[in-house]
Amino acid sequence: MEPKERSIDKASQEMLKHMADAGIENAWERLEQQQPQCGFGKLGICCRNCSMGPCRVDPFGEGPQTGICGADADTIAARNMLRMIAAGAAAHSDHGRDIAHTFKMVVESESCDYMIKDENKLKAVATRYGINTKGRSIKEIAKDLSDVVMNEFGRQDGALATAAAYAPKTRQKLWNQLGVTPRSIDREVVEIMHTTHMGVGSDYKNLIKQGVRCSLADGWGGSLIATELSDILFGSPQPIRFGANLGVLDKKKVNIIVHGHEPTLSDIVVAVSQESELLKFAKEKGADGINIAGICCTANEILMRHGIPVAGNFLQQELAIMTGAVDVMLVDVQCIMPALSSLCSCFHTKLITTSPKCKIVGAEHIEFREDKAVQIARQIIKTAIENFTNRKSEIKIPKITERGIAGFTTENIYYALGGSFRRSYRPLNDAIISGRLRGAAGVVGCNNPKQMHDYCHIEMIKELIKNDVLVVSTGCGAMAAGKAGLMRPEAAEKYCGQGLREICETLGIPPVLHVGSCVDNSRILTILANIVAEGGLGDDISDLPVAGAAPEWMSEKAVSIGMYFVASGVFTVVGEPLPVLGAEKLTKYLTDEIEKELGGKWAFEKDPVKAARLMIKHIEAKRDALGINTKKDRKLYDMEERRALAI
Repeated sequence: MEPKERSIDKASQEMLKHMADAGIENAWERLEQQQPQCGFGKLGICCRNCSMGPCRVDPFGEGPQTGICGADADTIAARNMLRMIAAGAAAHSDHGRDIAHTFKMVVESESCDYMIKDENKLKAVATRYGINTKGRSIKEIAKDLSDVVMNEFGRQDGALATAAAYAPKTRQKLWNQLGVTPRSIDREVVEIMHTTHMGVGSDYKNLIKQGVRCSLADGWGGSLIATELSDILFGSPQPIRFGANLGVLDKKKVNIIVHGHEPTLSDIVVAVSQESELLKFAKEKGADGINIAGICCTANEILMRHGIPVAGNFLQQELAIMTGAVDVMLVDVQCIMPALSSLCSCFHTKLITTSPKCKIVGAEHIEFREDKAVQIARQIIKTAIENFTNRKSEIKIPKITERGIAGFTTENIYYALGGSFRRSYRPLNDAIISGRLRGAAGVVGCNNPKQMHDYCHIEMIKELIKNDVLVVSTGCGAMAAGKAGLMRPEAAEKYCGQGLREICETLGIPPVLHVGSCVDNSRILTILANIVAEGGLGDDISDLPVAGAAPEWMSEKAVSIGMYFVASGVFTVVGEPLPVLGAEKLTKYLTDEIEKELGGKWAFEKDPVKAARLMIKHIEAKRDALGINTKKDRKLYDMEERRALAI
């Protein structure tokens, strides 16, 4: 397969050819080696949950229709899906737990390498949880908040306080009626593992009910906690210019790529990298300076807050090493290919792991500790500087970069929409009601070598913005949009319909808003909650003309994300179907019947343009239901009528 058939990204195509010429394999070639992939696994109808198996159900009805214990296709596929949700929710929520521990350390320590950088955000979050902030010190408020959020992970009674603090009341009432209100983060993950154990749950609808509850504990719990506490500790993002793609690497500088998902180390590395002593050391070794760039969601974290350039998304991690210019690949957790170890051994690049949860054979391990953050960051940067002189291969950096604007959040969208004098979601709601905006869509998620790299994200986004649908994006999908130039304000002129183009030109915003890393999908939830609270577009998230999509998803986290959006009332389209197609009743439930209960449902569509049109069709149906699709005559107000208008 030619490079242009694997990725639409020019820099990636260049590096794929370079890898082929060098005889080094990559993720796409490993996918080809796996063909044909197990059909039973793709359909979700194989079970390894006990040693009587593995069992598989014949999708054509000619062979076994149950496993040895009697579990049928719907039970097996539902159990498998739930275990994906549990793993995804655990990954995101454990990220939130680590941030909560760092926050607790800041509160309790008298000397710490971290500090509370956004006191206003601290007070706003504390107020949501019912914590008194008047006349109290920052430390006192932070202590109370730390106690509340730490309790969210293992509370033994009641319901998740975070969901109650942020989700629309109408939605919470529905969750209570359905019995899916999340209780505590860890409990929901544990209960999935118990429910899916051999000899426990077999009713596929009841199994999915627990999956819903666990996913809500992720989206409206662990992920939301991670987002809010990260803003408090590292500073709330503001709109900021950034550079993207492999061309951000610098042949003349020490290049350190941070890769993974947690911001605690990377944020410190960014700050320490500009210390005069380290810059002097780099110069002594022949380098012009120290260049930090990112891969995956660690990149998004430091991009949103510091404007640090993005070297690439998930499928570009091997390609970055292939440039020969990376002195240290610094990783924490999630989405890190074990293949990096053998690839780095072909170059001078040092692969450094930092988390006890993620050790890789052949990598150097420098364990990160929050209480010694600066010291460890200096050690890692010095290691990279010393390694600069060991470059032994040709440096090949694609001369391809793009610019864009990132750093949008639930809070600063107020200002982007209405400025200092009209900071609210009213302009957004009004634009949707008037029809200048048809609605909004979240296009998020990973890369998957089964789809042409970045193609599905970009084609879907172009189809949406052409039809006046504002797009918000996170994770690797956001990086794809940034690399394609869709996060430039001037992209509106080229790609948008008239209504969205006018809005972007008036406000100076791009048609695709980068709102953060994959845990920051919680920002999309809170944006939707704000739109509901502003009024005029229904009483619940399920009433809104919005939709979500993960066109290139590959991780278990994406299943949890998709489920918590469905459970929040959002129509959600994924490219690669969930592994449930061998279970006819379960598939019908997830893609149709569940909407009657939750107001959201799943759809599977690999063609990104067709998927976008499904989203637009849904948005139009919601507009019809709200009664805002009818054209209204333009009214000219006389002075008396103007005076009567409410402000």
